[in-house]
Amino acid sequence: MFRKEVKSIGELILKNLRAQGLETPLQQKRLVEAWPEVMGEMIAGYTQAVYIRNQTLHVKLSNPALRADLSMMRTEIVKKLNTAVGSQVIVEIRFS
Repeated sequence: MFRKEVKSIGELILKNLRAQGLETPLQQKRLVEAWPEVMGEMIAGYTQAVYIRNQTLHVKLSNPALRADLSMMRTEIVKKLNTAVGSQVIVEIRFS
C-alpha cells in the first residue's frame, strides 16, 4: 500500500519542532546569529550583546554615534533580519 500524502523530511522536522514548542527559540537563535552577517563586520565589532525578549531585539552597542544612526534605521533593520531568518521573529529593535 502506498500513502497519498508524501511529506518531505523538512516538513516533518518543522512539524515536530512546532509540536514541541521549539520552533520559535530556534528562529530567535538564528536571528541573533544573523546579526553580524546582516549588519556587517564594522557594526558587529561595536556590538557587545544581542538578545531577544518579547519579540524585541535588544542590542547593546559601545559607540553612541552608531547607536543613534541605527536607531533611525530600525524598521529597515527589522525587515532585513526577519528576511534573513525567513520568518517574522521580531517586531522592534532597541539599542542601548
